[in-house]
Amino acid sequence: MNSVITPVKTEERVKLGIRPGDTVRVHQKIMERGKTRIQTFEGLVIAMKHGTEPGATFTVRATMSGIGVEKIFPLYAPFIEKIEIVRRSKVRRAKLYFIREKVAREVRRQLRNMRMVNLSTDDFAEPEVEAEAETPEMPAEEVMEKDPMQTESGEEATPAEEVAGEPEAPTVEETEAAPSEETPA
Repeated sequence: MNSVITPVKTEERVKLGIRPGDTVRVHQKIMERGKTRIQTFEGLVIAMKHGTEPGATFTVRATMSGIGVEKIFPLYAPFIEKIEIVRRSKVRRAKLYFIREKVAREVRRQLRNMRMVNLSTDDFAEPEVEAEAETPEMPAEEVMEKDPMQTESGEEATPAEEVAGEPEAPTVEETEAAPSEETPA
């Protein structure tokens, strides 16, 4: 006589055995504008309350875009399509609320090394120079640069000539010694 009529398969969820430390993926049905879609929420189970009784809940914590998000799901909610256990960790606590402070400490440590900077592309924009438009353009034939891959006669240089190049004359630097200013006493 203790049977309850529900669309949820309660035996499956009891046998799943969700416990703190599990990484779970919860598939949740969401109604929007008359359409139903499935949204997944994957995170760490930090608390399981009320065991397997009808009012049982579990809290899942996930980090999304650098912000910690916690959702409390009823275990037997009909809007939960399915629950997958992705990873199971061994923990020594029933409630993992210390994870909140641990993550906050790590974020504070990272923020200590950050600096606030207010830069924009306008700071580096160069003013347009009108002098460029006034310079006459020279034909390409008049502007000839020496190609390092060619010899003086305009032929392609051989690999030995490329490496050797023109012989350099040795240079000797002469330094003058500063006269010592010792005065006889």
